[in-house]
Amino acid sequence: MGSLPLDASLRPLDPEAFSGESRAVVNFLAEYYCDVEKYPSPGFFAYYPFNASAAGFAGEMLSVGLNVVPFVWAASPAAAELETIVVDWMGKLIGLPQRLLFSGGGGGVLQGSTCEAVVCTLAAARDRALAKLGHENIMKLVVYASDQTHVTIQKGARLVGIPPSNFRVIQTSASSGYGLTADAIRAAVDRHVANGLVPLYLCATVGTTGLGAVDPVRELGEEAQRHGMWLHVDAAYAGSAAICPEFEGYLDGAELADSHEAMNPHKWFLTNMDCCCLWVASPATFTAALSTDPEYLKNVGTNSTGKPAAIDYKDWQISLTRRFRAIKLWVVLRRYGAIGLRGYIHRHVAAAKRFERMVAEDERFEVVVPRKFLLVCFRLRERIAGDDTVDDLNRELLAAVNSSGRAFITHFVVDGKFVIRLAVAGAMTEMQHVMDAWALLQGKAEEVLRRHQL
Repeated sequence: MGSLPLDASLRPLDPEAFSGESRAVVNFLAEYYCDVEKYPSPGFFAYYPFNASAAGFAGEMLSVGLNVVPFVWAASPAAAELETIVVDWMGKLIGLPQRLLFSGGGGGVLQGSTCEAVVCTLAAARDRALAKLGHENIMKLVVYASDQTHVTIQKGARLVGIPPSNFRVIQTSASSGYGLTADAIRAAVDRHVANGLVPLYLCATVGTTGLGAVDPVRELGEEAQRHGMWLHVDAAYAGSAAICPEFEGYLDGAELADSHEAMNPHKWFLTNMDCCCLWVASPATFTAALSTDPEYLKNVGTNSTGKPAAIDYKDWQISLTRRFRAIKLWVVLRRYGAIGLRGYIHRHVAAAKRFERMVAEDERFEVVVPRKFLLVCFRLRERIAGDDTVDDLNRELLAAVNSSGRAFITHFVVDGKFVIRLAVAGAMTEMQHVMDAWALLQGKAEEVLRRHQL
């Protein structure tokens, strides 16, 4: 691997010197671009692609260039207050209830990732429960999630001290679209309460990672309230779609949530990594589990609204220091606006809908679960080769597509079946790229079936 000059001056550059140094850096990076460019490629349909945009890039440069560390309000009042404004903007855009916004007594924070947000909410739920039960009863606390819930919930539960045996995974089925049902939760909770356990935390997901399934937030929220559980709603990628009126209904019942990770703008909102929105109904309960108050970090003033209690975002996260993420999200919102962002969401949904229709029209394939947002889950049909070998054929098809270098897709396993998943979410992905991906899949399927004389 090459290197940049080590004798470069550390003094501020004049415009001419800056131009020369910048070209040197760009040329250096260009040598290695082919090894890193797969992720932003329009043919990247794996996982849930992280987004990027010129506005997000500009916002990131501002964040890095200003080098603000808004961990306490006094360190940068403008940065801290911009974050409160931006998270309320975002909440209103996707139709969150007033109780989750600063303007309604709740509040929000920009975290780095889903895992960080989940750990914080689990810590708050744990401390709220143990304040009533006593810390000696931590071994009785139970966390509930479905078999489709993101693995970060399980990881977070371990990190806050919940015994692995008390992380209860509730099975889902095709009959509910692989969503978690209230009946299943009710049966599990009643059984555990009868055995002396204490329901602590329930995660409802809108848009699961593997299949794009949606849990009924309102029904699960009512079950959570019945037993005093903390309800967390995870809509990390699909929550962005709620900016479009036709998708708002998937967040119905959000007013019952204690915490709501309604979206990660870096997943489907043209915002460069990293940016995760988390809202809570009770900031006091949330920050009680995370706050530190050494003398040297105490605020001595008031914020620009004249309120004596300024927000110290160090108490809204795991780490003490933090990045100025609000400026990045602010730039994206001001650049594209609600209309532009809705158009971006609609573009991906339309392409995914078209892909789903083409899959359904090909008798060799089947759509495993109905598409709700941007994810299409499909596979070669069992009748082609029978139960015993069709999974191997699908694995072979997936490998053939990915080895072509023209598209990158991933898989999931549900009910023991190997499923191919294609997510239309790349910032540069257009309808034609989706059409090309389908043509590639068809061609590779023909090759695989011909090779096996099917």
